[in-house]
Amino acid sequence: MSETPDDPARLCEEARRLAEDGELGLAAQLFEQVVDLGDTPLRAQAALGLAVVLDDAGNVTAARAADRTAIATRDPEYGPRAAYHLALTHERAGEHGEAGPAWQMVVDFGNPAYMPPALLALARLADDGGDFDAARGHWEEAIATGDPEYGPVAAHDLAQRLLERGDPARAQRILTAGLKLIDRETAPYAYSRLAVAVGISYLDQAIGAFGAALGDGDEPADPEIGPLATELLARTLPLRGRGGEARDIWRRGLADTGVAGQVRARLRRDFGAEDDEVDPADVWWEPVMESAVSDGSLPALAGEAFGALDHMYALLAVRYAEGGGEAHELLGRAIRVPSDYAWGPLLHESFAERLRLAMGTPAPPGWPDA
Repeated sequence: MSETPDDPARLCEEARRLAEDGELGLAAQLFEQVVDLGDTPLRAQAALGLAVVLDDAGNVTAARAADRTAIATRDPEYGPRAAYHLALTHERAGEHGEAGPAWQMVVDFGNPAYMPPALLALARLADDGGDFDAARGHWEEAIATGDPEYGPVAAHDLAQRLLERGDPARAQRILTAGLKLIDRETAPYAYSRLAVAVGISYLDQAIGAFGAALGDGDEPADPEIGPLATELLARTLPLRGRGGEARDIWRRGLADTGVAGQVRARLRRDFGAEDDEVDPADVWWEPVMESAVSDGSLPALAGEAFGALDHMYALLAVRYAEGGGEAHELLGRAIRVPSDYAWGPLLHESFAERLRLAMGTPAPPGWPDA
């Protein structure tokens, strides 16, 4: 009487234990023994176990063959898991052409536990290949699964592509659907990521609306709405990293004789001139500031101006600190000029610290007003 083969369940459990202990060779032998038993209920499980062990041991070719054995069983659990593992081996090797069919096999099994990441992977591959329609279909399917982990990622990726293609309204709908899949308390980062993307989609929609109000520039702007649309568009574009376009919008408005005065007033709304009787044309730096605002280079201009002021103030303050001479009173008045400005104390502190480091002498208490 022939011997009865070992129990497949016991062999699989022993192989799993050996694999966890790092005995990959022995584990592979036991998994392969179960596979060789033929069409048993544990054939798919053993084939997948064999594939994982062989992959860990560096034998990728044999691992992929074991994956295909598991897939061929059509087992509803271990079949898609084996296809998933097969796809990962191709992804890891940069073999995207082979990874795609493996991910599609995962989807074809219809197991909801493995479909979302497979759909997301298919969308990414199609997107990388320049097939937006196919990528969009996979992203939409991933969102439709309702998976709280992969659905929001798919929504974010699809929305980004829609924004790039000038379709912010559809991007908003996609992102809103993605937000509904997230528990804000348990996944605050994912929620914030999509919420910011929603805000960006509204910015893009606003940019489109403001631009439509201005038209293509061949005709003069509407004197009532043109200046407002110019300001709103020019101030919104930099928020999307489109400062060059904002500069062109300001220049276009300033060149339109019908609205130039109103556009200039809006451009200068934050200049904060206290003396309404002062004609900006009489102040040499006004055109420089106006140009910097329209060009989006005001921070750079401020940095240059403060740097020059700091240098000149230090030279004056050193001469004043040395004392003596008929220019002493004049120098004193000069270094007190910034005292009434919000940034005056910072300038004073900068000089006091440099004086202490250079001469070892602290500035007088209450400098420079004492």
